[in-house]
Amino acid sequence: MKTSVHLGFTGKCDEAFSFYEKVFGTKRQMTMKYSEAPAGTPVPPDAKDLVMHTAMPVGSITLMGADAPPGRGKPMSGFQICIEDTDEATVRRLFAALSEGGSTFMPLEKTFWSPLFGMCTDKYGVGWMLSMPGQPPA
Repeated sequence: MKTSVHLGFTGKCDEAFSFYEKVFGTKRQMTMKYSEAPAGTPVPPDAKDLVMHTAMPVGSITLMGADAPPGRGKPMSGFQICIEDTDEATVRRLFAALSEGGSTFMPLEKTFWSPLFGMCTDKYGVGWMLSMPGQPPA
């Protein structure tokens, strides 16, 4: 079984995935705009330049996304993507990049369950939890 995460945007999918390519040092496997849909597919004129589907590898998952056609999108809520890495510098770099222009819910710090853990929302409204595995030092 493979698990993927699909993010829904309201016009910012291409911009967000360009940002994620830089943050995670990866490339999209594919991107299709609504204008590339097969002939006869009903596409609202104001949706032609929006992303119908995009996908890229991030760690062990595929991060996917799309723009909702105008008037159909909803704000993202109720979830966070969790990123765990054993390298402290990587966790700190990812947290700084993802929280820039967004908001920090919990700054990176030692917790009773992790040597380093933090929560943020990026500038596109996506929630992230970043952590290092293991028990914090005594």
